[in-house]
Amino acid sequence: MSQTEDHAAPTQWKCANCDLPLEPGQVMVSYLGNSYPVNLMRCPNCGMVLVPEDLALGRMVEVEKALEDK
Repeated sequence: MSQTEDHAAPTQWKCANCDLPLEPGQVMVSYLGNSYPVNLMRCPNCGMVLVPEDLALGRMVEVEKALEDK
């Protein structure tokens, strides 16, 4: 994850807290002291982020394992 990854696809998701439509935006994902910029859907009001299942169970798991092996 050396470059900004884009997982912010237009959707009909709404924030459970604010009831506002999620918007694409850059967020910092951190694990074991390492941070990476990722474009994800987020609430424009409270900042809650939607992490898609394929990202959470795919690329993020790979990065976590690689960082833990260091």
